Amino acid sequence: MDTVLGRPMTARRLRVAVLGGTGFVGRRVGTAFETLGHEVTRVARHALPQDDAPPVRVLDLARPDVGPIADALRDIACDVIVNTAGGMWGLRDDQMAPANLTLVENVLAAASTLPRPPRLVHLGSVHEYGLVPVGVSISEDDEARPVNTYAQVKLDCTHAVTKASAQGIVDGVTLRAGNITGAGQPAASLLGVVAESLAAASRDGRTAVVRMRSLGALRDFLNLSDAVSAIVAAATISELPGRVVNVGTGRATSARDMVRTLIEVSGVPAELVEEEPDAAQSTWQQMRIDLARRYLGWSPRHDLIDGIKELWEDHMDPGGS
Repeated sequence: MDTVLGRPMTARRLRVAVLGGTGFVGRRVGTAFETLGHEVTRVARHALPQDDAPPVRVLDLARPDVGPIADALRDIACDVIVNTAGGMWGLRDDQMAPANLTLVENVLAAASTLPRPPRLVHLGSVHEYGLVPVGVSISEDDEARPVNTYAQVKLDCTHAVTKASAQGIVDGVTLRAGNITGAGQPAASLLGVVAESLAAASRDGRTAVVRMRSLGALRDFLNLSDAVSAIVAAATISELPGRVVNVGTGRATSARDMVRTLIEVSGVPAELVEEEPDAAQSTWQQMRIDLARRYLGWSPRHDLIDGIKELWEDHMDPGGS
């Protein structure tokens, strides 16, 4: 049996509910658990359109009535709930709470009806920490000071999961993830917008003019494959090291470099045009990942450039044909 610092990892077959199971992260999470032999139920608002797509339990997790969610979780008899649902890209501020916090509160209320507390792995965000001085590495013990609505809502989600864990409703952990990059990147995300601009220029046979807000920020980015492996590790370890765990590369990377790398990978002639920087913009995010390394046995193993390549390949050939 595998161990992490002497803590045995589960060897039994788990029943896993992946919330947001058709999304950017959730699709890969479901596949990863199935590859390991676990029983996976994907929960999402809509089924996937492809004929060969895995089955989906269609459910609106943000609806006012918690009853159907509780019924679904009892029917699945889940050992583990992974929450990759929610979002920020393309949402107005007034849509952030329903899409994220209401959803989490509903899932926790539903979980309280289960015969035993499931493991809950909630995907949080580095943005919960807010602004930090350049050069500082953020640890889980640092005070979170969110600077926008999305970050505040994600922090509220973390607090809800932590409180429910203290009450014995779930055995929960929030993985505060860096900015995840890979195949299936949301179209409204930074790299998703750039990819579409490049793809449109490629189709038209012209030079792309990529107009962006200031790209001077340095962020802790994370390859999608590494995010998935962290989720699996947190779901299967027998004892959680804490209620909040950072998962990132542990280094700050320039957003401008990420965009330029995508342009280079695409091979599309392009001109990058940036706006003047916003004085309120967070310029630096870099997390300490010691806790994840030591207790989850996890560390980032994939290059960011590989995630960018996968993003571009998927964007140009989403069916994988």
